[in-house]
Amino acid sequence: MSSAPNFVSPDRRSPHRLPLLAVVYDLGAVGPAEIVAAARGLCRVVLLCDPDRPHVARILPELRRFADVLETGADPEQSARTLAELTPDGITTFSEYAIHATAELAARLGLPYHDGPTAGRLTDKYLQREALAAAAVDAVRCVAVRQRPEIDRALTGVGAPAVVKPRRGAGSRATHRVDTTAELADLLGALTADGDEEYVVEELLTGDPAAAGADWGDYVSVESLVRDGEVRHVCVTGKFPLAEPFREVGQFLPGVLPADLAEQCTALTERALHALGVTVGVTHTELKLTDRGPRVIEVNGRIGGYVNDVLGRSAGYNLLAAALRTALGLPLPDDGPAFRQVAFRRYLVAPATARQVVSLNGADRIGAIPGVQYVEWRATPGAPLDWRDGTQGCLGVVYGIARDHDALRRIGAEIDRLFTPVFAH
Repeated sequence: MSSAPNFVSPDRRSPHRLPLLAVVYDLGAVGPAEIVAAARGLCRVVLLCDPDRPHVARILPELRRFADVLETGADPEQSARTLAELTPDGITTFSEYAIHATAELAARLGLPYHDGPTAGRLTDKYLQREALAAAAVDAVRCVAVRQRPEIDRALTGVGAPAVVKPRRGAGSRATHRVDTTAELADLLGALTADGDEEYVVEELLTGDPAAAGADWGDYVSVESLVRDGEVRHVCVTGKFPLAEPFREVGQFLPGVLPADLAEQCTALTERALHALGVTVGVTHTELKLTDRGPRVIEVNGRIGGYVNDVLGRSAGYNLLAAALRTALGLPLPDDGPAFRQVAFRRYLVAPATARQVVSLNGADRIGAIPGVQYVEWRATPGAPLDWRDGTQGCLGVVYGIARDHDALRRIGAEIDRLFTPVFAH
């Protein structure tokens, strides 16, 4: 483990001292440059990095360019002692994979963050379903499966149609839909053959296409800030319709829900956060819009992927800076977002059957569509494809703005018309 970072902390009693925030870094929704930019003038940042984590090891030299870095290791007690020497004022993470480690460090240093049981419920889809059902917030049939003998329990306890996904993870990774009990038995038999990973089988929540409108997704996310158990909802983020089986195609702000449905979404989110024991931090809650009202897909104890970017371009609101303030106990902005335009990110997604990119026909024409600001390409001809990679396996991401939602519809239609990639199946 490395020694403390090479910066000189001003006297803690100085009125001009900026507070120090420890950010446990790993693969997640926010990059190091964004974190440092959001912290400018607000706090100093030290990134806690475990060099044994593959993502961290690859970019460790780059991380050192952006911020002070403290290398941690497998021994949480030693990590806590080293961090304690810096006397941080707060701690947080924006990575799904670092929530447990952050909770343990926070407990050892006496800093506000999710406690251990709450961290478990936020990162374990089965424990989360149990907690929501026990609190009578939202009862969705759910069974955890790892070994073959548990398959029968899933078949009888949940049945079909159903959703099968890893018990832990993010980004819609390896999320399957099954429509018959025979398909479910075959899939679970294949997935649990080696017993290395545990899965959850949940009842399929059927969306109502009329809830948000035919052109939009039948689910949303609610972005919230929590301090001392008090929940402040920032916005309800709109989504594009999912690609098969359950892959995100992007998000936009402001959303399109009528006020009464948006209020139902925020009310359900608040009940869910209380049921899970969330008392501090930033959360991203995904909800399915059904004909019986919103239902919980899952609650995440972090900023949602790309939400900070879309919210900033649509309203000038810095959710990441607000999250840093929450972690440090600093005052939050008095007002919520004031939307001035529609901003979006749209993922270019291959069919689930595609195994390799042959060509990206029309790729050079997307950037010329009025309203498109930038296209980030992630695949090239010859690249292998696997739908189980979820959002991380998209071909590219289109960033843009529109004056209203009708204009956004037209931009989406033009993207679909011009972009005609070819795949090997």
